[in-house]
Amino acid sequence: MRQLWAGIDAGKTHHHCVVIDEAGRQLLSRRVRNAEDDLLDLLATVSALADDGAVLWATDLNQGGAALLIAVLTSNGQQLVYIPGRIIYHAARTYRGDGKTDAKDAAIIADQARVRRDLHPITGSDPIATALRMLAAHRADLVADRTRTINRLRATLLEYFPGLEAAFDYAHRQAALRLLTKYQTPAAIRRAGENRITAWLTAQGCRAGAAIAARAVEAAHAQHTTTANEHVAALIVARLAADALRLQQDLVTIESEIETRLHTHVYAETLLSVPGFGPLLAAEFIAATGGTISRHDSADRLAGLAGLAPVPRDSGRITGNLHRPTRFDRRLLRACYIAAQTAARCAPDSRTFYDRKRTEGKNHQQAVLALARRRINVIYALLRDGTLYEHRAPLPSPIP
Repeated sequence: MRQLWAGIDAGKTHHHCVVIDEAGRQLLSRRVRNAEDDLLDLLATVSALADDGAVLWATDLNQGGAALLIAVLTSNGQQLVYIPGRIIYHAARTYRGDGKTDAKDAAIIADQARVRRDLHPITGSDPIATALRMLAAHRADLVADRTRTINRLRATLLEYFPGLEAAFDYAHRQAALRLLTKYQTPAAIRRAGENRITAWLTAQGCRAGAAIAARAVEAAHAQHTTTANEHVAALIVARLAADALRLQQDLVTIESEIETRLHTHVYAETLLSVPGFGPLLAAEFIAATGGTISRHDSADRLAGLAGLAPVPRDSGRITGNLHRPTRFDRRLLRACYIAAQTAARCAPDSRTFYDRKRTEGKNHQQAVLALARRRINVIYALLRDGTLYEHRAPLPSPIP
């Protein structure tokens, strides 16, 4: 029975596929559109070349532009593995020639799939995990957009009304943003007065409208000078404030959607029982792990994916030299780190472990990373066994 390897250099609009046999000879090199008909035609062609033999497909992307390709292959029962682009980049140096083309990259992908035995298979994705990944990514974009909008608002406000810019934390005071949608200049705030502004903010559903109005009027009475182009800057501030409020509402909506979908996942109850994990961090954890830990043989492998397992860098007589890894999932590390940092404040057993690491001479970041690594063992066991976390009082310190 013939064995073939098909390497695909994935792209947004087109992919390039190279098929090789056991000896590394190229049997096919084709550029195909990222469309279902073309991908099915490629699959039929490669299957005919295999002549009822096995075909191992390999690609350098596992989402994004390769999503349709992966869906077509997995739905037709094909074996598919993932080779990170970083591996292909370094492997390319060992092949003849300095040129770089899609055909050459596809050939390298196919050849690496032929000789390597440590590649991760790509299986049908968990639909809930995929949805959570997309929602979490969209939420991150909304947070970044809101931060940029507020920064632009403050920079514009600083040019003509610095007193009002310094009066509020606009990232956390929605009532202050609501104020700017109607009143942006010192003169307008003075004309309206404290009582009218308070009544308007209350009608808009803002809390602490009286305090916001009082501080705004105080800032307005402290400045009677009109700067150049104040009316243009005020128009920009009003639009930016409205955009920031809209983005905040979008964040509330997307976070509600994340929480709703999270509770339909089998890991949700277990993760939410672990101290430090809320709906958002639990959703990021599930999204980063693909919705299952079955692809990881042990907690050590999961810790390696999260960047929490130190990597040895030994040479000659130098041994025991450990350093932080460079290849890991930063989303998973972020979720584990923030959850551990929260647990160190609110969970007694986590606090005890954190304090012990600090007494050993580790700084805050090192202690939190050590706690996150220890918690990976617990989380892995809980998810594997389908049990909930049980809070236990820490053991008393031994009497010296």
